[in-house]
Amino acid sequence: MMELKFDKIGNVLKITVDGRLVAACSEEFKETVSGWLADNRFLLFDLSQMNHIDSSGLGALVYVLQKANAQDGSAKPACLQPRPRIVFDITKVYRIFEIFDSVDAALASFGAEAK
Repeated sequence: MMELKFDKIGNVLKITVDGRLVAACSEEFKETVSGWLADNRFLLFDLSQMNHIDSSGLGALVYVLQKANAQDGSAKPACLQPRPRIVFDITKVYRIFEIFDSVDAALASFGAEAK
């Protein structure tokens, strides 16, 4: 259903979400990513392989963003695909995320403190 891949790029942890981020796996997603937050304040979500998200998955992403912000970090999605983008648009959650078209643009946006 969903697979996560983790790559460290400088001080940024790139998390590739492959598959569907939906209710059936949203709790696992929150627990797994929260565990990585202990040592990584800057998260970049590569969503190029995520083909579906529901409200629970969206809630999980928002949860991680709030946890990252609470420790003076940030979480930024990149490469959002057309079908999941519809969910971001309908719920207007794009207002709280800084969404990037590419992984490189998202990486650059973290600036010097994440290098």
